[in-house]
Amino acid sequence: MSPDQRFEELVDEFTGRPGITPPGATGGFGRTALRVGGRIFAMFVRGQLVLKLPRSRVDELVEGGHGVRFDANKGTPMKEWLALDAGSPQPWAALAEEALEFVGGKG
Repeated sequence: MSPDQRFEELVDEFTGRPGITPPGATGGFGRTALRVGGRIFAMFVRGQLVLKLPRSRVDELVEGGHGVRFDANKGTPMKEWLALDAGSPQPWAALAEEALEFVGGKG
């Protein structure tokens, strides 16, 4: 299954939950994003799943070789954003649940 198809499955899984806005509801940065309460928790950028997670979790996943810190083309990797490597065995849905809890629990 391609990364695009995997992200579509993820969108289908999360869409319909209370407070979740699917991709395409907004333009500009984050137009490919799943949001909760207006805040991005997962998005699909340049063929990769990008997730907002606690810095310590991002550090753990990067150190484990599962991805890199996401850089929004500004030259500085973001500490709480992970761009998951397409070859990583990490389950997308479970990571998206972590991201949802992290972003949703910050309000």
